Amino acid sequence: MIGYVTLGTNDLARATVFYDAIAAELDTPRMMEFDGFIAWGKPGDAAGIGLTKPFDGNAASVGNGVMVALAAKDKEQVDRLYDIALANGGTCEGAPGSRGEGFYAGYFRDPDGNKLNAFLMG
Repeated sequence: MIGYVTLGTNDLARATVFYDAIAAELDTPRMMEFDGFIAWGKPGDAAGIGLTKPFDGNAASVGNGVMVALAAKDKEQVDRLYDIALANGGTCEGAPGSRGEGFYAGYFRDPDGNKLNAFLMG
């Protein structure tokens, strides 16, 4: 149902380092790149992520309650994505671990404060 998700940034160069590292772990290349906008994804695959400076020229801000969830192939990849996020300017929102019946996740924020998680169901 979701085609892609776009997150705002106030520093595209800094945020690109963060998302390039996350995308590399997920074997997901840059799909589009324009002035002030980059998207990672695979055409015809699962939803991608776009990163942009807001079109209206105002500062990007974080939506309260908004989170992007990144599907991992196993618990080890959840752990690696969490570590990659923190090593590239992200901050901890909850270390990887079991969150209940069959759900394993680690939570973090990108350098602009957007909340993400890496997860595994089952």
